[in-house]
Amino acid sequence: MREQWGSQAGFILAAVGSAVGLGNIWRFAYAAGENGGGAFLLVYLFVVLTLGVPLVVAEIAIGKHGRADGVTAFERLAPDSAWRRVGWLGVAGSALILAYYSVIAGWALRYFFAAARGTLWDRPPGGFAEGFSAFIAHPIEPLGWHAAMMALSMAVVVAGVARGIERACLWLMPMLALIVVALAGFALTLPGSSGGVAFLFGPTWSALLDPRVILAAMGQAFFSIGLGMAVYITYGGYLRPEQRIPGPAAAIVACDTTFAIIAGLAIFPAVFAFGGNPAAGAELAFITLPDIFLAMPGGRAVAIAFFFLLSAAALTSMISLIEVPVAALMQRAGLRRRVAVLAVGGAALLGGVPPALGYGPLAWLNVTGRPLLEEVDHVVSNLILPLAGFGLALFFGWVLPAGTALELAGIRGVAGALLLCAIRYLAPAFILGLMLFRLASG
Repeated sequence: MREQWGSQAGFILAAVGSAVGLGNIWRFAYAAGENGGGAFLLVYLFVVLTLGVPLVVAEIAIGKHGRADGVTAFERLAPDSAWRRVGWLGVAGSALILAYYSVIAGWALRYFFAAARGTLWDRPPGGFAEGFSAFIAHPIEPLGWHAAMMALSMAVVVAGVARGIERACLWLMPMLALIVVALAGFALTLPGSSGGVAFLFGPTWSALLDPRVILAAMGQAFFSIGLGMAVYITYGGYLRPEQRIPGPAAAIVACDTTFAIIAGLAIFPAVFAFGGNPAAGAELAFITLPDIFLAMPGGRAVAIAFFFLLSAAALTSMISLIEVPVAALMQRAGLRRRVAVLAVGGAALLGGVPPALGYGPLAWLNVTGRPLLEEVDHVVSNLILPLAGFGLALFFGWVLPAGTALELAGIRGVAGALLLCAIRYLAPAFILGLMLFRLASG
């Protein structure tokens, strides 16, 4: 008998857990910081509303109808069409992301334990920048933390959908929500924090004319929600027949977006209060924020909470990234869950070794001058996932008859017409434009 979610709330929290991860805390903060704050947020919210919700509805609908993994669900809708292969892109994307995402998640876990033990504050002469560079260049240490995060994720997934994934998210997601709200509340009490609020919510209107800001916000929305990874198709396959799609899809996207904004309120007021650089880039979490934590009153306790938040959010996303290929192996190869989890986790563990060592012993292993982790992320984020999302939009919007698509989604009338318009026209144009721009700009 196919596994099912124990409750609607369990499904929503698991899906939110998949979306809420490093993309909402680490990536959202530095992407907004590099692209002007308020203008970036405006475009981000527009894309989430007009494209994020419709595409999540489409993915869940395909999964619910197919009651299968991300590949088989397409095959059951189009058994004699080449479009059935669209699902392979999402499954492949999840598997590739899992390998290097676990490496970054391991960095967060290492910083959590260092903050908890107090060793994080033993700065070398070059400060936190030198300490972070020495850590990621170490020939062994990043592998250990990568393995630890992979083991934690596998332990959850091997327990199954209801007893493992759903139960973990029912505990973790409310806890993470409380932590991020508490951190934001604390940050807003700091003297000078108003500058961070103004930065995040006060758009520079001229920035809306900058295509780089627009495309950065679009790309972040796509990545943060988790589109093109076959996660919502896989999770939709565990829904009960009577469970509806539009409401949960909107709730998932709303929760993911709210979490990202509150995380921004936890970070930018503190950055401005202590003279940090909001455009510090990817180093914001691991170099800039530790300096700020050290300077602020009660900062050591705040650092423990922040890096726990970062680690736990990464864990909930890794759980879904493992489940996508695990579900495919169980369905298509007939493997038992335990065997499939060991196969996927073991492959991802080995696949993460080169990215984990790409800043140290394997720094020479690159094609374009980027470290290997960044090289793989570039290919996946700018080619594989956009192609999967592009294929999904064309399949749901054009290959399926309009009546069939709306019936699968459970939407009719004006809402149905708007859904089809977004998926048929807006989504393909946005995804293709974003992909071409990113590839052209390197």
